[in-house]
Amino acid sequence: MITKHEQILHYIEELPIGEKISVRQIAKALSVSEGTAYRAIKDAETKGLVSAIERVGTIRIEQKKKENIEKLTFAEVVKIIDGQVLGGRAGLHKTLNKFVIGAMKLEAMMRYTGPGNLLIVGNRTQAHEHALQAGAAVLITGGFDTEEEVKKLADELELPVISTSYDTFTVATMINRAIYDQLIKKEIVLVGDIFTAFDQTAALSANDTVNDWLEKNRQTLHSRFPVIDDQLKVQGMVTAKDIMGHEKEWPIEKVMTKNPITVSVKTSVASASHIMIWEGIELLPVVDDHNRIQGIISRQDVLKALQMTQRQPQMGETLNDTITNQIDLSGKGESVYTFEVTPQMTNQIGTISYGVFTTLVTEAANQAMRAQKKGDLVIENITIYFIKPVQMESILEIHPKVLEVGRKFGKVDVEVFNSGILVGKALMMCQVIERN
Repeated sequence: MITKHEQILHYIEELPIGEKISVRQIAKALSVSEGTAYRAIKDAETKGLVSAIERVGTIRIEQKKKENIEKLTFAEVVKIIDGQVLGGRAGLHKTLNKFVIGAMKLEAMMRYTGPGNLLIVGNRTQAHEHALQAGAAVLITGGFDTEEEVKKLADELELPVISTSYDTFTVATMINRAIYDQLIKKEIVLVGDIFTAFDQTAALSANDTVNDWLEKNRQTLHSRFPVIDDQLKVQGMVTAKDIMGHEKEWPIEKVMTKNPITVSVKTSVASASHIMIWEGIELLPVVDDHNRIQGIISRQDVLKALQMTQRQPQMGETLNDTITNQIDLSGKGESVYTFEVTPQMTNQIGTISYGVFTTLVTEAANQAMRAQKKGDLVIENITIYFIKPVQMESILEIHPKVLEVGRKFGKVDVEVFNSGILVGKALMMCQVIERN
């Protein structure tokens, strides 16, 4: 049976793009409490169905596909720059494809301004009007207003005119940063990108028997199945090991593992990988917010995804990428690496930050482990000793040493030197994710 929460989400999905909604309106239209309506609207905002903008309200927006995540809507721009919408609210759901800095003569400015653009400009009313007529939205910097005629034109054309107190350079930087962050998110592979949908897999009911497991096994050649109830909620997991030694008529409910670990479509593949390694699990059910099954993900799916992402070029570079990209073999030995401490990697007193140092020794250990065994590290325990402070622009030498390595576990010792002087040590216990 569909819940009130799901009913509201479905109602919101059916609304036209650009429609303004409110808690009171939803509560009245669907005869639910305002508290229920509020929670559902917040969930819809998390799912990217609506956007709540201060001084404007909540509007229905187009849910962005992952491959188009580097595009921003005008509603998102308003949030980023803490802007005020002067006109054209009906167009806030639209996506901008380029922003143009209006720091030139009007005629030259219009040559670069077209449909879907966002013109960032000061209090130049003529430029505001021409940009709207060219199909572009307008972002006015410095906290300036615009003429009433421009606001009316914006409403007619459904193109937002936004004002912000920030200057042009700051605004452009903020928008660039937001797009860059989105690109980094795009690289993070989620379970929802690779899982096998429920209609393409098999499951058992809690009322089934061991004989039903045997039949599913013959049909699919799989040995692990989620166990679900009549409402598709996951009740357990059953494997070949669970049914061994039981009669064919024995109920699945009595042999299954109850309350199994599950993941959602928003769980990162890296997190799913860690769960599988830590718990020794080969298959995880993928569920929604109400524990209803959406599909499954296997360890093989996870390993393939991790290998694929490592082969692809980076679109947005994180601080972790910056650090690992600057680690080089020193030429003094097979497992000796060098690293230069740049100003951005220091703390408030100008010495290397603890986070950077931790990433540095972890990556060095990872590279040393790869040289001995095909696999990546999952750190289980790490002990770090900071012996001497490391100043910016220091050239460090990192000496990782694999003390012990087994099929699933390893111990690595890392020593860090600056001008021949030991400045830090790390000892880590780790699990090894093998690559096929």
